[in-house]
Amino acid sequence: MATITWPRTAVHRVSVERDLPVPMADGVTLLADRYAPVGAVRPPTILIRSPYGRRGVFGMAFGRGFARRGFQVVMQSCRGGFGSGGLLDPLGHEHEDGLATLAWLRGRPWYGGSLAMHGPSYLGYAQWAIAPFAGPDLKAMSTSVTASQFRDAAYVGGAFALESSLMWSTLTALMDRPFGGAAALLAPRRTRRAALSGRPPGEMDVLSAGRGMPFFQDLLTHHGDPAAYWGRRDFSASVGEVEAAVTMVGGWYDVFLPWQIQDYTAMRAAGRRPYLTIGPWYHADPRHGRVADAEALAWFRAHLLGDPSGLREQPVRLYVTGAGEWRDHPDWPVPGMREQRWHLRPGFGLSPDAPAGAASLPDRFRYDPAHPTPSLAGPVLLGDSQPRDNRRLEARRDVLVYTGPALRRDTEMIGPVSADLYVRSGTGHGDVVVRVCDVHPSGASYNVCEGVRRLVPGDPVAGADGIRRVRVDLWPIGHRFRRGHRIRLHVAGGAYPRIARNLGTGEPLGTGRTMVATDHEVFHDASHPSAIVLPLVPS
Repeated sequence: MATITWPRTAVHRVSVERDLPVPMADGVTLLADRYAPVGAVRPPTILIRSPYGRRGVFGMAFGRGFARRGFQVVMQSCRGGFGSGGLLDPLGHEHEDGLATLAWLRGRPWYGGSLAMHGPSYLGYAQWAIAPFAGPDLKAMSTSVTASQFRDAAYVGGAFALESSLMWSTLTALMDRPFGGAAALLAPRRTRRAALSGRPPGEMDVLSAGRGMPFFQDLLTHHGDPAAYWGRRDFSASVGEVEAAVTMVGGWYDVFLPWQIQDYTAMRAAGRRPYLTIGPWYHADPRHGRVADAEALAWFRAHLLGDPSGLREQPVRLYVTGAGEWRDHPDWPVPGMREQRWHLRPGFGLSPDAPAGAASLPDRFRYDPAHPTPSLAGPVLLGDSQPRDNRRLEARRDVLVYTGPALRRDTEMIGPVSADLYVRSGTGHGDVVVRVCDVHPSGASYNVCEGVRRLVPGDPVAGADGIRRVRVDLWPIGHRFRRGHRIRLHVAGGAYPRIARNLGTGEPLGTGRTMVATDHEVFHDASHPSAIVLPLVPS
């Protein structure tokens, strides 16, 4: 791992003002704490808006941490929690409330006219909700493990991220109860217990949190037609309009990484020059927090205090898993990257060579929602999402496993990953789960990345023979497959409970009960060259 250090700066004593009332446009009052470096006169302000409280660990790491180094920090509780008025409507008020908070800041006698924003996950989303509209005094943003919209992470590939969605809803429900500090530990256990109950998803919130949770029910209700609900909660279209300097920290195993990278590429397309750091981290991994805070301080000193000495030369820094090395690059995708197709072959082979000759019989598996294909790893909101040995999963009859030859040299793949598969499904409904694994000489098979695509009648369109060409977007990777290792591909119909089971009937996600097993066929001949598309970089 790279050594991340805080820039050397003067350390200040810190004064704290608690429970400052901040009026919203609709009359609701939110509460904020202000941390100020003693002796500094109207220094730059860092705004942090959070639904998780503003004291304890957050207050120490963010409030005192940045104030000791010369910035004043305003930590505000989002509406509906930790003393702030109104009702919690996750994602629904961050635009209006954030802009009202900026108006309040500008009226404070201690506000110096320059502003930054900081924070991970939901705190990062709250930044994107106002950044394009904040005005010229917003100079810098530091975001980590987050994105400008969470819709596509909830409805990943058109399916439903059951475990993460239920887990977050349970977390927020438990935080305002006695011993709420343990919510992050309790939520994963309660979520897994509810998911394994066999009940429809619409009943799982009561099982997990002890009461109905409107946000979780909204996610279920709007799964089929998300536009109306998500229109005011999606700020991805305006990312390119953000003029503030932005630095992003993400993790290869984070639930939001694909959409965080979309935000990066949107800013690059608009001519901006954001920084991007991706490490071997998952969403709840404390290691990325230390890196994000250190990089934020250097970023804020550069863009608010005119001291760029802490900035690295190249804007993109990536940790290459399998190699254990950090690499700096001028952009993402990295220069020189080219797509390489690894084709599914008869006999469950995997090869860069395209299929030729006579048509081969497709491979078949049956997905039974009554006994859904499990997931052993993969990105999830809370818990450890680091790779695991998948051999137990590969032994199942409902998982197709394609394996390439032992590699003759180290092979690095850095960039986006997708699958291009030709599939026929018996019911017209189904999920296609695709996973790439790194097979070690010992036989251990560790997941590298994965993705899912939900199939419904007419999407994708089937040919006269019922075969559909299905594109599956997987998580991006930065990985070295070492000499002697093998590249392996899984094709399955589920990844439960990470992804909600597909009932095979098209019944509503939240209430459907009828389950129909679905037979899937995967084709891999010259007319149907199914492949995984990997991002090869020069060695």
